Amino acid sequence: MSGLTRSDRLRLAAERLKAAGIDEAADDARRLLLAAFEGSPARLLTEMASEMPDAELERFDALIGRREQREPLSHILGTQPFWTLELKVTRDVLTPRADTETLIEAALAAYPDRRAPLRILDIATGSGAIILALLSEFPNATGAATDISEAALAVAQENADLTGLADRVSFQHQSWADGLEGPFDLLVSNPPYIATAVIDELEPEVRAYEPRMALEGGRTGFEPYPHLFAEASRLLVPGGLALFEIGYDQGVRAREAASEAGAKETRILKDLAGHDRVVSLRFSV
Repeated sequence: MSGLTRSDRLRLAAERLKAAGIDEAADDARRLLLAAFEGSPARLLTEMASEMPDAELERFDALIGRREQREPLSHILGTQPFWTLELKVTRDVLTPRADTETLIEAALAAYPDRRAPLRILDIATGSGAIILALLSEFPNATGAATDISEAALAVAQENADLTGLADRVSFQHQSWADGLEGPFDLLVSNPPYIATAVIDELEPEVRAYEPRMALEGGRTGFEPYPHLFAEASRLLVPGGLALFEIGYDQGVRAREAASEAGAKETRILKDLAGHDRVVSLRFSV
């Protein structure tokens, strides 16, 4: 036996991750320790002063090694929390981000009656995070969700099954909402919005592990939006609402494009860091 306790191993692992350039090194190390421990968090707390069995140490070292190579924590663990849900994540979908919860909050603020039988469309659904979070908050709502990636749709369907929401959402394999018939009360989307030239400058967790088609929004990063705004105008009921996630520097451009698409009401909503994050559109008020 080495004489090193779990607390010692945790500290050394966090140092390794910090040296690898990982900002949340201590938190990531804790979550990976729990995964290697294969017991409850409460039990782990009572055994932090004990040494690790060899099998657990081997598991922990392997997990830390993967994270040290900048593999996303969500890929290592296979899940990611979003809103109140725990969602499956693979290399076929974007890892849901906390910033995207700005969109969920905007929808809840716009529709305070949680019993409303909303018809919701999620374009480019990926893991299904947005549509499933909304359906979890609106128990009488139903949804449709599209994606061009069949692999992503398989993940979204599995998440719908895991969250018990599969009976209220249908997933459709198609580009954007092309050919889809409405109407919908609420249209949501987190489309690709990163400029092509910027992709290779992103963190390794993003550029090396997440699907490029879910990141890249063309030369300017804004190329999907004019088409999506036009689709929102076509698919929404009178007075319906569209919510699109945008890049932190795209608020002005989004407002201009919304006006060109005929939006009567446009709002730019900020995330918790104070960055432009969501554009809210209504085409009739």
